[in-house]
Amino acid sequence: MPVPLHTTGKASFDDIYDRPDPREYYARMSELDYRIPELARPFFEQQIRDFRAATYGAADADGPVTVLDIGCSYGVNAALLRFDTGIGELAGHYRAAGEDVDRATLIERDRARLAARDAWPGVRFVGIDASRPALDYAAEAGLLHESVHADLESADPTDEQRAILSRADLVVSTGCIGYVTEKTVTRIAAASGDRLPWMAHFVLRMFDFGPIAAELDALGYRTEQRPGLFRQRRFASATEQRHVLNSLADNGIDTEGNESEGWLCARLFVSRPDQGRRA
Repeated sequence: MPVPLHTTGKASFDDIYDRPDPREYYARMSELDYRIPELARPFFEQQIRDFRAATYGAADADGPVTVLDIGCSYGVNAALLRFDTGIGELAGHYRAAGEDVDRATLIERDRARLAARDAWPGVRFVGIDASRPALDYAAEAGLLHESVHADLESADPTDEQRAILSRADLVVSTGCIGYVTEKTVTRIAAASGDRLPWMAHFVLRMFDFGPIAAELDALGYRTEQRPGLFRQRRFASATEQRHVLNSLADNGIDTEGNESEGWLCARLFVSRPDQGRRA
């Protein structure tokens, strides 16, 4: 069956975000060599260390840090960090359960694995997503300490949601930019009112991070594009690749060896409060 395209030009995988557990999600993503969360993991770990160094005086301090993942789906980034693993192993973890294992047993397996060893015990993970089933699984499995089911593109967070969002120290994402815009990002940034969280976003080259960076700058951030390109996944179809190549060409972006070879590629943008303007 052909993969439909989202209005952004990317393939739409809406059908795998409404499942009660992540088996179909990981199965589909494995077929496309999905890898951006694994590539992002060491950068997020370094952001946590940097935040601790800036806040508690040492990178190896064990002071609490709250990480908010925008578009977290089934808690993928939290799982990679807390299980200290990669996408392939995690996909195999769910594949090995088989089709006959029920959701409750999957949740029990994940909770037991976390109880045996959590690689980041001093870090709280919060997820925000528009998919209730994905969030529910991540929360019940213990991958997320808190979750926010919301579409901040269309509305401000409720008081209860804002209270959760306001506790974020580091905000991350690995593919949601494009689906979400500066509306979501700035609503999260402004949630605490008087304290700006650090941010690290992996953004596909087909999307312009400029409007988000400009809004963050107005709030008191300084944004830096880090060097390098990061392969997110293979194209789901020739149609998706053609749409993306055309979009990149229109923006004067050289795709040779990257998108032209069948890969969606992302850049990393790190935004931190400009201490000279606002703490």
